[in-house]
Amino acid sequence: MQEMNNAVRAVALPPGASIAPLYPGSHLADAYAVELPTAQARQMDMESLARVLLGSQPGWARKLMVVRDAIVARFGIRTARQMEARPGKRIGIFRIFAVSDDEIIVGEDDSHLDFRLSVLRNRDAGRHGSVTMSSVVHCHNRVGRAYILLIRPFHKLIVQRSLARAVKGGFA
Repeated sequence: MQEMNNAVRAVALPPGASIAPLYPGSHLADAYAVELPTAQARQMDMESLARVLLGSQPGWARKLMVVRDAIVARFGIRTARQMEARPGKRIGIFRIFAVSDDEIIVGEDDSHLDFRLSVLRNRDAGRHGSVTMSSVVHCHNRVGRAYILLIRPFHKLIVQRSLARAVKGGFA
């Protein structure tokens, strides 16, 4: 019996992701992958899969978002509540840009930066397939560059913990 490796790992930015053309010149670009824990996760539609992943943030990350909102509002950057209220199909604070059978692109455009997140499933990797979350950020100004500098360590931890929590919960 093949054993599942449920460890989250940093990986190369996937060349097959729809956001690959955005990698050059980005101010932040990273990718993390994990094997899918069940056959059901392998068959989920991508919007549901992304909702599980993005909804698996640890409690401390939600508390950090409250602190973030209190700070960024003073600089004219949208708060989470403002982003969630924006029109269009969304997953939490993120606008859905594209959905295919094995990838969903979410993100947001703002005055200080543009952000894209790809959730890319590889059905042929591992026992039940794998999923890679790739992030790309392009900053527009000093505020955006300062923002990325401050949130980069938290971003990495939140992505890693969200993937790990989703696996632990069986992507349910």
